Amino acid sequence: MADTAPEPNAETLADLIEAQRHLEGPLLPILHTIHEAYGHIPDTAPALIADRLNIGRAEVHGVISFYHDFRRLPAGRHVVKICRSEACQSVGGAALSEAVLAKLGIGWGETTANGAVTVEPVYCLGLCASGPAAMVDGKVIGMLDTDRFDRVLAELGA
Repeated sequence: MADTAPEPNAETLADLIEAQRHLEGPLLPILHTIHEAYGHIPDTAPALIADRLNIGRAEVHGVISFYHDFRRLPAGRHVVKICRSEACQSVGGAALSEAVLAKLGIGWGETTANGAVTVEPVYCLGLCASGPAAMVDGKVIGMLDTDRFDRVLAELGA
């Protein structure tokens, strides 16, 4: 994922911003375009966006930090999103999440030292009857337990 994205530079970022600037309410489309191009929002992007849109950096930062899908750092080669909804937690999701994070030695939103896996929280995958659930590289998996999750993580190289 992130290892194939080009390196951010001011000229390319400016081009991505300009391509969306004509839209009404262009901030979110600009952020989505940059995130899609790089797999994250590079540190240099908020100041450029604020300057081009004539808004404050705090406003740009506020939008980036509000939406969970915007990453500030590149993700690992695989992204694992673990459901944190009440339905999944009621069938062992909280304990499963803690076990996965402990096994990998990371916290929410962090990436394993080998760059293989980034773990992120998600607040519903729509598999409420099949929890605990997770999404691995866009594919949903239900009825997880620690043994099954361990096999998934091993396949990912974690």
